[in-house]
Amino acid sequence: MATMRLTAFGWISGLGALAYTAINLLGDVSLFAANTLAWMVRRRPAASAFWSSCYNVGVRSLPVVAITGMFIGMVLAVQSYHEFYNLGLATRLGSIINISVVRELGPVLAATMIAGRVGSAMAAELGTMRVTDQIDALTCLGVNPVHYLVVPRFLACVLLIPLLTVLADAMGIIGGAVICVDVYHVEGHHYWTHSQEFVRAWDIMSGLIKSVFFGAVIALVSCHRGYNCRAGAEGVGRAATEAFVASFIVILILDFFLAMFLNDLSARFFPSTGKLL
Repeated sequence: MATMRLTAFGWISGLGALAYTAINLLGDVSLFAANTLAWMVRRRPAASAFWSSCYNVGVRSLPVVAITGMFIGMVLAVQSYHEFYNLGLATRLGSIINISVVRELGPVLAATMIAGRVGSAMAAELGTMRVTDQIDALTCLGVNPVHYLVVPRFLACVLLIPLLTVLADAMGIIGGAVICVDVYHVEGHHYWTHSQEFVRAWDIMSGLIKSVFFGAVIALVSCHRGYNCRAGAEGVGRAATEAFVASFIVILILDFFLAMFLNDLSARFFPSTGKLL
């Protein structure tokens, strides 16, 4: 009996410690985000740091986002064609492919690729600076590390990830059209006509709204992990891994709640007029 009580106490103690750690981490990230937003409003970041972050986030991510977006559309076309053809709805393929790309797959997969390429690099870079005492040196020189290191990266992600999402959407639409029209010989006029009737401007805007939040999450989570990196090479590697995993999980959770909110908003203010059948 005493052993069972000790086991139950151990489980309760473990759950309590886990809850305490989660709440403590959430509070730490919230304070870090508030500090970042405060410095962003208080003073403009250095131009050199901002443009360097824009180059790393935007220009260097173009190839991977373009390739990812194109193959998203191509895979959707390949997986959907036979089912739609058997139903006699092959010309409606553009509707389902394009709506899937612009509303969900384009923003989410583009953000995931950027979290893996840019977020991990941010965490590793800031983690290396923390381990080598460069962040402490900035503080000794009278420079606020959050303003100098985090704010330019945050602004670059928030401003450029929506543009990269536009690229992913465009490449996905092109990839799906190439497979449907050129490979499966779907009549191009009806393919694009049905797409235009079904996909609305709000669908495109909802994907871009999501990408703004995804960019903010990637920057804050990645910079927080790197800024609070543990000592040693193992700590830097763990910070980079945690940055990507945490960003990916938060992106999926945030996508769920944003999708519910934006769908309700669309149903209230922009009633749907396009129909698949």
